Amino acid sequence: MPAERTLRTKKQCSMRISKVYTRSGDAGKTRLAGGQEVWKDSLRVEAYGTVDELNSVIGLARALNAEHSKAVATGEKLDEPLRWIQNKLFDVGGILATAPGETFKNMPVVTADHVVRLERLIDACQEDLEPLKEFILPGGGKVSGFLHQARTICRRAERLCVSLSREEEVPPELVRFLNRLSDALFVLARWTAKTQGENEYLWEREGS
Repeated sequence: MPAERTLRTKKQCSMRISKVYTRSGDAGKTRLAGGQEVWKDSLRVEAYGTVDELNSVIGLARALNAEHSKAVATGEKLDEPLRWIQNKLFDVGGILATAPGETFKNMPVVTADHVVRLERLIDACQEDLEPLKEFILPGGGKVSGFLHQARTICRRAERLCVSLSREEEVPPELVRFLNRLSDALFVLARWTAKTQGENEYLWEREGS
């Protein structure tokens, strides 16, 4: 379900969504958590919509990984961090979908500990990888290819959040989380390609 429909009111963390369409958005506007009405092409909506897009692509990577998990021993090892990342991205989307200054019970948070968890994931994967001597071409297989795509969407989400932070309040740890997540997705893509026996192609400079 789209992230923009997950956080509508201060009670949204405990509510069940029973209706997909509301007709309230037919005029090109939507409501943030807290009730503030904004245009659907506003920077804040662009930001949490891009986070939702990122989450969807990671979901595709997980689905493809599940198909290979019985044949590849590392498949289950990859799913755990991806599932955690998806859950945190819902938190990120919820924070971004909340009007500045609004708070509610059980409001999701992104903290320095979550950033550290990504850094530890990166370090663990790096232990199995050779140092890069050249840029690599995104790809390496279906799962790693989707992880590379997720990385680029994550960078776009980060850029949008930086732009938004220059106009409205955005928690700095949220931006740090997205920055570190893009690094983690890059390393996970490389790690997946290696552990699942996929080729990794380096950028070939013309004339070399």
